[in-house]
Amino acid sequence: MQGRVYHASVAVIIWIVTTERLQKILAAAGIASRRKCEELILEGMVRVNGKVIDTLPAFVNPDKDVINVGQRRLRPQPKVYFLLNKPKGVICTNFDPQHRTKAIDLVPTRQRIFCVGRLDIDTTGLIILTNDSELANRLTHPKYGITRTYIAEVKGRIEGPQAEKLKHGVWLAEGKSSKSAVKILKRGYENSLIEVTITEALNREVRRMLAKVGLPVKSLKRIRIGKIDARGLGIGKFRPLYPSEVAYLKKSAAGSTKG
Repeated sequence: MQGRVYHASVAVIIWIVTTERLQKILAAAGIASRRKCEELILEGMVRVNGKVIDTLPAFVNPDKDVINVGQRRLRPQPKVYFLLNKPKGVICTNFDPQHRTKAIDLVPTRQRIFCVGRLDIDTTGLIILTNDSELANRLTHPKYGITRTYIAEVKGRIEGPQAEKLKHGVWLAEGKSSKSAVKILKRGYENSLIEVTITEALNREVRRMLAKVGLPVKSLKRIRIGKIDARGLGIGKFRPLYPSEVAYLKKSAAGSTKG
């Protein structure tokens, strides 16, 4: 009896390790977003080893199972990771009906990549592009504490009480922003220069935080993502992330370190 229980436990462990959610595999292969992939599955558009899969959850072994979406056989893409120093006027989406320049247009690759989070059209600086949807989901979640550091030029003179409000969080439409690290780089009567470090990734968060304390933003630049900075990377330029940087991001996204 004990032997049968032991072998059953081993089988369960092996199954968990070697299988992944079907929609995750489809998204990682560049079929569509994970949500859209779930819809394709429920519509009966996906076959695994010749059998239609139309219910969730569904698990597959990407190394052994034959997966088809319509008439297309799935061939997993190698994971790629890029760092882009985004210029002003470039948008961080994969589709734009206005046909503006997209961040993905500046990073030529055969893989279907997307931005990890977003920088608004007027904000410049660092953004990561990848086809690793699992890592991207974790990097954009405040739970894992991945920091993002910005330099903002604002109108007016920043005073101590304003900086303290930013450090302790201000109320936005979504609720109170998380605590921030704030460093005053230049205090002038007409303009001030501030370094702000946050862990959340809310829409236009830094701009809204500064506006909330009476400091409208004139320009905003992201200079660091965790420990990764823009050193040697000109505006509009990109480079593959170094293996050590990818390892650092994966370690951070696993919750074992904060950056």
